[in-house]
Amino acid sequence: MKKILVTGCSGQLGRAIQREYENDGAKLLCTDVAELDITDSAQVMEYVRLQRPDVILNCAAYTAVDDCERAWDLAYRINAIGPRNLAIAARETGAKLVHISTDYVFDGEGTSPYTEFDAVNPVSAYGKTKLAGERFVAQFAERFFIIRTAWLYGEGKNFVRTMLRLAETHDAVSVVKDQLGTPTSAAEVARLMHRLEPTENYGLFHGTCEGSCSWADFASEIFRLTGTSTKVNYVTTEEYGSPTKRPAYSVLDNYMLRLTDDYRMADWEAALREYLT
Repeated sequence: MKKILVTGCSGQLGRAIQREYENDGAKLLCTDVAELDITDSAQVMEYVRLQRPDVILNCAAYTAVDDCERAWDLAYRINAIGPRNLAIAARETGAKLVHISTDYVFDGEGTSPYTEFDAVNPVSAYGKTKLAGERFVAQFAERFFIIRTAWLYGEGKNFVRTMLRLAETHDAVSVVKDQLGTPTSAAEVARLMHRLEPTENYGLFHGTCEGSCSWADFASEIFRLTGTSTKVNYVTTEEYGSPTKRPAYSVLDNYMLRLTDDYRMADWEAALREYLT
């Protein structure tokens, strides 16, 4: 029986992974920080040596973008040192490693979807620490998949649930119109991880739903699909007053998936409909 270690199992993606693998037949070792602190190299090595997983799915991350600016060391430990520790343990035990990264490794100055070959230039602590994690995985792991995704939502705190909660008490909400990206469901990313991990198609992949929109467009579609009457006020990032610089354009092109696997993820509108129903 295949044994799969899942880190960050209580997060949105970790929960989606558990649902995705329900009928797979693999044995899931579901861990969060209480069971396995990925920032502790000795603990990671001991755990991986003991359990001998065939695959490690790293869903653990510090994703609070604004908080990362104020807590650089913590963000670096979780987003960079953690993947480094998992990569070293995976190499020593022969496990495959699937690591999740982000669109925030790009500066957002582009005007067309970023491929895996475009130059990275993160502008936030979150993006910088996640890029460091990517590089550690590529440096220390032998059999690895790095998947960059974006605007993730699933079971847990996310933009969709925030908008629906605000709609309960507000006639209108203000949402930024000048940040463009691709809403991506955790279920879609879990399916992609499940598709890639049995293969030897290693390397760096972009893995987002297809299409793009602004955060304001995203909110409008959420309200439309749920029959919510709350109005969306389209505002600029400057008007909104974000404390952290975010990429203005972070649409990803899933180029390597198309080229090497002829695989297409769901359109973002279709994935959102599935999530809401």
